[in-house]
Amino acid sequence: MSFTDCCIKGFEWEGTPTGTEGKLGDNDTYITGTNPDVAVLLIHDLYGWKFPNVRLLADHWAREANVTVYVPDFFGGEAVDLGHVEANRWDLLRPFIARNAREIREPEIFACARVLRPKYKKVGAAGYCFGGWACFRLAAREHDPPLVDCISVGHPSLLTKDDVDGVAGAAVPIQVLAPEKDPVFSPEMKLHTFQKLQELGAPL
Repeated sequence: MSFTDCCIKGFEWEGTPTGTEGKLGDNDTYITGTNPDVAVLLIHDLYGWKFPNVRLLADHWAREANVTVYVPDFFGGEAVDLGHVEANRWDLLRPFIARNAREIREPEIFACARVLRPKYKKVGAAGYCFGGWACFRLAAREHDPPLVDCISVGHPSLLTKDDVDGVAGAAVPIQVLAPEKDPVFSPEMKLHTFQKLQELGAPL
C-alpha cells in the first residue's frame, strides 16, 4: 500500500455532524456528547478538525460509548489544501507541515488535556496519523499525574522510538491499530512498539 492509497484516497462520509463548536482552553474545538464524567480528546489527522469524517466519528463515539468528545483545532486556524493532498504534492505541503510540526503543536495538545483532566473522572485520547504521536506523548510517564487514562492510535505518523520508550507503562493502557502494510508506521517501528510496550508492562 502506498502512502497515497493509505492517507489520500479517502472518502467523505455521509451525514451531518450534530455537535457544536466551542473552546477547549485557547483552541477552537468541536464538542459532542453530554457525559459529565468521561471525555475523549480526539486528535485529528492532516485533514484537520473541520473535516466531516472526524466530526462524524466523534458523534458516533459520543452516542455509542456515552462519552463527551473534544476535537480541538491543532492547526492554528489553518486548513490543509486538499487539492495538494489529493495530488500528492508534498513539495507544496511542506510549509504547512512545518508550521504545524509536532514541536510546535505539542504544548497546545498538553494544554488541552490539562483542561480536561480536572473536569472529568476519566479522560482518554485517540488519534490517527498526525494524532498518533500526540497520543503517545500524552501517555508519557513525564506527566505526574497522568494526563490521560488510556490512548488509542491508528497508523501513527511521526512516531519515534523515544515516544514509545517514554510511555507510563501499566499506568496508561494503550491500543495500537497497525495496518499490515503501512509506509509510515514501519515494520521496525511496529516491532519496537510491540516489544517495548510489553517490556514496560503497558496493558495492550
